[in-house]
Amino acid sequence: MRTGLATLLLLGTWAGAGTLPASATDATTGTGTTQSVRTPEAPASPALLSAMQRDLGLTRSQAEARLADEKAAAAVETKARRIAGAAYGGSWFDAESGKLTVAVTAAAPDAIVDAVRNNGANVRTVKHSARQLGAVKARIDKLSAPDGVSGWRVDPRASTVVVSVVGAQRADNDVEEFVARARAAGPVTVEETDEIPQTFAAGTVGGDPYYTGNVRCSIGFSVHGGFVTAGHCGRAGAGVSGWDRSYIGNFQGSSFPENDYAWVNVGSGWWTVPVVLGWGTVSDQLVRGSAEAPVGASICRSGSTTHWHCGTVLGKNETVNYSQGAVHQMTRTSVCAEPGDSGGSYISGDQAQGVTSGGTGNCSGGGQTWYQPVNEILNRYGLTLHTA
Repeated sequence: MRTGLATLLLLGTWAGAGTLPASATDATTGTGTTQSVRTPEAPASPALLSAMQRDLGLTRSQAEARLADEKAAAAVETKARRIAGAAYGGSWFDAESGKLTVAVTAAAPDAIVDAVRNNGANVRTVKHSARQLGAVKARIDKLSAPDGVSGWRVDPRASTVVVSVVGAQRADNDVEEFVARARAAGPVTVEETDEIPQTFAAGTVGGDPYYTGNVRCSIGFSVHGGFVTAGHCGRAGAGVSGWDRSYIGNFQGSSFPENDYAWVNVGSGWWTVPVVLGWGTVSDQLVRGSAEAPVGASICRSGSTTHWHCGTVLGKNETVNYSQGAVHQMTRTSVCAEPGDSGGSYISGDQAQGVTSGGTGNCSGGGQTWYQPVNEILNRYGLTLHTA
């Protein structure tokens, strides 16, 4: 039995696993004020541990140990980025060692390498800095991609920008031209994939969380005054109704493509709560902040179609080329999703990470998904996350 916006917000965000920094950070909002990102103090919930055990094949003690390692790694990442400065080449979490690996350029002085290592990270030398690779990706972002190109991303391990193309269309003239122009932008490698990512909105189905027109999507996270979700679910001004078809509010802002985020105001007897619905599978989860998880960290997702699923963060700042157009600054995960899950939440421990955009595959055969980072949405609209 679901009641009020509490239910809506629950199904949109769950506590996906990931990294919880040891100290709080601040995210500057679009209005110039600062929003505190709270550090969780409570132990991991049974719901989160249960989902990690099921989807990542861990025992309870292994899940608890991994969350502790990821929390430490997030704190290390923040400091290592500052220490490395212009030599910073990216970072990723290694689940086997339980440590963060930080890439630095070969030109980095020994003192910087030693300082990063003494900060608690493994160090790997790479050819290009994160700043250089980011500039290459930004140049590729300005190109118009054909349908046979599924996206592109910075890969810190390989120190290159990876362009993904559909194998069956690799020899297409437009695809070959795009790849050639991408290579001209800087260090680029090409990988083949089986299909093009798709967004996960769906037609109306009874008993689901929210509707706009004939589209059904999932709530992301509560903010003061409303909730955040995916931009492809509705245009600014569109009306939104809840699982019981009663009026909730309207899309106050929406961006898609280029971005895939939106926010909806809440009224008419609905309210916001800092909770994610467990769908009767696991207990509900409190949201306590929005500290960002590193690549390699565990993460979980909640949505109105497939409910609770976990996986790992595979990459950040990726561009995904949907049929409707490219979307930038996305985070890729190994978590599955299906139509209707769009807008739903990814959470790491009890830290909000982002809202579901799209992906490939499904939750029967497996797949990958992308989300728009929640802090970007909060900053864009000057919103404050509702936390416990």
